[in-house]
Amino acid sequence: MAEFDATFEDGKDDGALRTIGEVARALGIKQHVLRYWEQQFAQLQPLKRSGNRRYYRPADIALIERIDRLVNRDGYTLKGAQAALREQGNRSAEDTSSAPRGESAAASKGAEDVSEILPRLKAIRDDLRAALAA
Repeated sequence: MAEFDATFEDGKDDGALRTIGEVARALGIKQHVLRYWEQQFAQLQPLKRSGNRRYYRPADIALIERIDRLVNRDGYTLKGAQAALREQGNRSAEDTSSAPRGESAAASKGAEDVSEILPRLKAIRDDLRAALAA
């Protein structure tokens, strides 16, 4: 089962490595944007072979989809998306650890606060757009 939702019609196995062009076409994201995201998101590190040719693993593609969702659908800035991905990574690490730490409780409380605020902020944004359009 693939870790990503992108539709690849190249006949390759779901776990196959994909070039930047294949990923860009499947996700509808321009290649230069993918290269820029590699600079901005430390977690995004495709394999690089001779001539600096990029090969994306299924985990890389899943991460690109998360970044795309955060930035282009959920309205996060790049810094906000970076923080959200770090928080997701921290939560994943906490889920696998057996002993809870004091900081993890504070971090999860902060995540809850954000989840309550984000819908209100989106509603305000929509109200502002409607006011400007009128």
